[in-house]
Amino acid sequence: MPAPRGRRIPARMVAAAALLALLAAGYLLQLLGLLLAATVPVVSGALLGVLAESWMLSRRPDLARGLGRAQLHHPVRQLLRDGLLLGGLARLDALRPLHYAAWLLVAVLGCWATHFLCQAVAARVRRSRRLPVVTRNIDASALRIGPAPPPLFGRNGAARLLTCTALITAGTAATAVTGNARWGAAVALVCWAVLLAGVVHLACRLLPGRRPAGEEEVLDWLDGWLAAYRPTVGMYFSGGATSAYQANMWLPTLDALEGRPLIVLRERFMVQKIDATDVPVVCIPKVAHLMRLEQSALPVLLHPANSGKTSHVLRIPTIKHAFINHGESDKLSSCNPYAKAYDEVWVAGPAARERYRLAGIGVRDEDVREVGRPQLESVRPFAGPPAPGAPVTVLYAPTWEGWTDDPGNTSLPLAGERIVAALLAQEGVRLLYKPHPMTGSVDPAVNEVDRRVRELIAAANERRRAAGAGAAAGARPAEAMAELERCEAELGAVDGSSLRLGRDEAERMLRQHAGAYPSAASVREAVEAWEESYWRAGDPAEHLVLADQRPGIHSCFNQADLLVSDVSSVVSDYLSSEKPYAVVNTTGLTEEEFRSGFPTVRAATILTPDAGGVPALLQSVREPAADVLRPARAQLKAYLLGPDEPPSAVRFGRAVEDLRAEAEAHRARFGAASAEEPAGAAGSSGPAGSPGSASGPARPGVRSGGTGGQLPADVLDEDEVL
Repeated sequence: MPAPRGRRIPARMVAAAALLALLAAGYLLQLLGLLLAATVPVVSGALLGVLAESWMLSRRPDLARGLGRAQLHHPVRQLLRDGLLLGGLARLDALRPLHYAAWLLVAVLGCWATHFLCQAVAARVRRSRRLPVVTRNIDASALRIGPAPPPLFGRNGAARLLTCTALITAGTAATAVTGNARWGAAVALVCWAVLLAGVVHLACRLLPGRRPAGEEEVLDWLDGWLAAYRPTVGMYFSGGATSAYQANMWLPTLDALEGRPLIVLRERFMVQKIDATDVPVVCIPKVAHLMRLEQSALPVLLHPANSGKTSHVLRIPTIKHAFINHGESDKLSSCNPYAKAYDEVWVAGPAARERYRLAGIGVRDEDVREVGRPQLESVRPFAGPPAPGAPVTVLYAPTWEGWTDDPGNTSLPLAGERIVAALLAQEGVRLLYKPHPMTGSVDPAVNEVDRRVRELIAAANERRRAAGAGAAAGARPAEAMAELERCEAELGAVDGSSLRLGRDEAERMLRQHAGAYPSAASVREAVEAWEESYWRAGDPAEHLVLADQRPGIHSCFNQADLLVSDVSSVVSDYLSSEKPYAVVNTTGLTEEEFRSGFPTVRAATILTPDAGGVPALLQSVREPAADVLRPARAQLKAYLLGPDEPPSAVRFGRAVEDLRAEAEAHRARFGAASAEEPAGAAGSSGPAGSPGSASGPARPGVRSGGTGGQLPADVLDEDEVL
């Protein structure tokens, strides 16, 4: 392991201290000018304060929030600054002529009062535009959604206040220098007039004819749209900001399904986290509103992840639910007891079925269905070792630390630096480092290790360049770089980002109607073209840190000759190529225990935390005769991912149709039972007729022990929005 470095002060802390010092210096200069009746400190202190404020609000909002927690909010800081400035003007005897001075004071006070009034009116406008549902790929023009107010008046109160005070400070600085109050008065009056015009503009949006549709009208519109669209299958997803990849990996599969698919989300921000898709997207934050899906024709919901909010939709008895997961591994999290809440659990191959059987968590074998991994069609098969003289491309893709403290979740803390250092020390090795998107989200120490690994890679590239080994990097074909730039431009033109930025949620909902985006197929083609040009344009021997969304993990698979990873779904997916791979054992188990306990590592080379096996591992990749695990990889692939025929996409589509048929038969049975129910049964009283009575008739469409469409009072008003 590299020698430990001395503790150093983070650059962000240094920048924060410098910024606070500038703010304090501005106040001290203003106070000094007030005491000494000196023009220079009065003016320079006020201008320095405005500049520091601008820097902090634009570059360091975290520091601004920290000052706010100490009750030093932006308006408080600016009020103090304006008070010192006006006091300094009085000491300088610059508030003359008196009628201009009076207008200056009135206008400054008017600006402050109008700013706060604008804040209040803007909040009312924002509330009126916060609809109970958010959509994409759906025509929402019937909801009377107009364009968003100008950001300076509608949302960005800090920028509005900063702009206004900067102008007033400039005007009063001219007053301090010239001794004439007319300059400050003129600027302040103009600012006041603009603020008043902004308030009037916002207030007009609250008139009855200009407001968007109300809650009930929006919900009725959603019911009508669902009735007209009649979705045949849906994907339900809820999660945090970094978990969107779990849903995005299923978008091409959902796009390819026959019928009318739908995506159901719970967090408003997630609507923009979902990648390009042609599938309609509906976000329903409130539980009470979500229950309206019970009256829709939606028969099946697919769940790529478990979350606390999943229990909300499982209350709907007219929908069949299948857990499809976002990847499979031997971790305990891939055998979650929550899975027994679903009607079916869809897995890739026999390994996952066996995993659930051995776990004994209540998932019945007849509820498990093998559908393969339809996302892996783009992964190219093993084509033999790298050409003689070509570098061995190693993909190191450690997983994240997970929500539990199970040993061996991720190799980064215990082995990451050693493995990277050992790979970089070998001649003829190119390292691709792709950490998990959620690395460090639970344990900050893992973030620190990730940072040090990136530094090792950067230092190795610097040594290559210094030694002249990277000369080829400077001689990249001009046509390859030009092609990459062209692909980047094409990708930017089709990814829909222009529709996602610079507007509020309601306007994005209006603009992101069906057909507003280029088709998902064209976006995928642009992404694939960009990835191909990205690899062609780079130095074929340069080590890379691939922490961004692109290139995707499957594109990295196609570049790699060898994978080094942890016990994770990355291993299962990589096995579809049948290329060599290694798994790091940081569990504390012996190799024999590790292999027997984790089926996905049975065809892997096992690396210990000291990374001592790296040279032999690379040798087995270079020489086919040394690759003794190739037959085991082919067998393990079938065990983990199922057979190649019929294709996974076909098996997945059949599973959807079968579960849909079961859901419709279930709905028909309960519909018939509802028609035959005695007229007085639903309204009967007493123990025998009460809805929860064991002897009374159950309400059709309600699962035994469930709430169906009836929600407990503690969740009726729940609006879980991040």
